[in-house]
Amino acid sequence: MIGKILIVLFSAYIIGSIPFGLLVVRLLSGKDIRQIESGRTGGTNAMRAAGFLSGLVTMIFDALKGTFAIWLVQELVPLEAPAIYWLQITAGILAIIGHNYSLFLIERDSNGKAHFRGGAGGATTLGGAIGLWPLSLAIILPMSILVFVFIGYASVTTMGIAFLTTMVFLYRAIIGASPWAYVLFGVIAEILLIIALKPNIQRLKEGKERLVGLRAYILKKKQTPAN
Repeated sequence: MIGKILIVLFSAYIIGSIPFGLLVVRLLSGKDIRQIESGRTGGTNAMRAAGFLSGLVTMIFDALKGTFAIWLVQELVPLEAPAIYWLQITAGILAIIGHNYSLFLIERDSNGKAHFRGGAGGATTLGGAIGLWPLSLAIILPMSILVFVFIGYASVTTMGIAFLTTMVFLYRAIIGASPWAYVLFGVIAEILLIIALKPNIQRLKEGKERLVGLRAYILKKKQTPAN
C-alpha cells in the first residue's frame, strides 16, 4: 500500500509538471512562452503570448492537472476516511507544486544554480477544488471572473481562486458537508500562489501591476483624446 501511495503522489507531481502553456503556445504560435512577459507557463501568460484561445486551452489543461491528481487517489488508493482526505489534498498540492516548479523546466542561471520554471498555480488550484467537490466550479469560476473583470489584476484573480476555494470548503466543513482537511487544501494552495506571485505583489504595492478587464478599458478610454 505504501508503495502505491508513493507512486500516486509522485504521479501527481509529474502530472502537475507538464508545461501545457509551453506546448500550447509553441503549437499555436511557434513562440517560447518563457521568453514572453512574466515567462510563466500558465494561462494568463499564454494568452499574452498567443491570444485568447491559447490562454483558454492552457487554463483548461492546467485545471485538469489538479482534478486528475485527486482522481488518481480516489481510483487507485483504497483508503477509508479520514486517511483518504489527507491523501487527496496532498495529491492536489503536489500537482500545484509541479505546475509552479516543473520537473521538465529546470534551468541554470548565470551562476550555474539550478531552478525550476512554471506557472502560478491558479488554474491547478481550481482543478483541485473541482476534484474535491465538482460543484465548486459553479461558485469559484464565476466569482473569479468577476474579480478579473472588476478588480482588474490577473495576479489578484489567481490568489482569489485559492481564497475562494478556502471559503467554499470552510463553509462546507462548518455545515458538515466536507471534511476539514479540504479547508487546508485551500490554505496551502494560497501560500503557494503567494510565493509564486511575489514579483506581482511587489508591483501591486508599487502601483505598477498591469491593469486588465473593465478598469483597464475605462482607463484607456479616459486617456484616449476625443476626436
